[in-house]
Amino acid sequence: MTLKLYSPITPTLRHKVSLDTSFLWKGRPVKYLTQYIAKTGGRNNLGRITSYHIGGGHRRIYRNIDFVRNIINIPAIVVRIEYDPNRSSHIALICYNNGILSYIVCTNTLKVGDILYSNNNKGYYIGNNTEIKDMLVGSIIHNVELLPGKGAKLARSAGTYCVVISKDTSGYALLRLNSGELRMVPLVCIATLGICSNLDHKNKSYGKAGYTRWIGRRPIVRGVAMNPVDHPHGGGEGKTSGGRCSVTPWGKLTKGKKTVKFNKNKLIVKRIN
Repeated sequence: MTLKLYSPITPTLRHKVSLDTSFLWKGRPVKYLTQYIAKTGGRNNLGRITSYHIGGGHRRIYRNIDFVRNIINIPAIVVRIEYDPNRSSHIALICYNNGILSYIVCTNTLKVGDILYSNNNKGYYIGNNTEIKDMLVGSIIHNVELLPGKGAKLARSAGTYCVVISKDTSGYALLRLNSGELRMVPLVCIATLGICSNLDHKNKSYGKAGYTRWIGRRPIVRGVAMNPVDHPHGGGEGKTSGGRCSVTPWGKLTKGKKTVKFNKNKLIVKRIN
């Protein structure tokens, strides 16, 4: 995928960097593979904001993604590659030989017309998914299950992947995640060979604040600009820097505080932050 730069004829275009999407499907998604999702604005059932900076945004239709791909021993052909507004990676529409249509998370280098297989010991072809025990040590995989049959949970966003470090006789494989974390995953879990699509997503630049409103992200207000009743960093005479370590509005530490209790998850061998 190539990056598109623009002549700075307006302040917006001066810093804008977009992606070439000429290869993506321009029509609408398959209707019976989609569903409506209601916007919450970050509020719970009581109307209280529980997730900040959410609101507005363009209307979205959710594409039902098959994270399990349990139709085995039936080849499928890639019909088209589509843009999904609900995730950073692209999705692919595949059609099995028995006529079943399905959306999957697209693998990098996957093209229209490619043939894919699901869980039939052919995991050494890009885009095929199979159990981790049938993959070679050193394989690059994505769409990794944490529990057998529960669907993919790891490495589903654009450009992410895991590396199979080793396989042991206890029934677990050691994977290295993008963050550097080392995690044990059962060998019977399903994964897809290759890297998740849309690698250049991280190089995209919106160019203006209005773009973030289109994607449903409201402005972020600094704590030091608030009153003391609203944030621990608020108040003071004139402009202040807060006077303490960065904390949340409820006084909990941020910027480096670990959010997962390492001792409670024995499958995490090495934890990053």
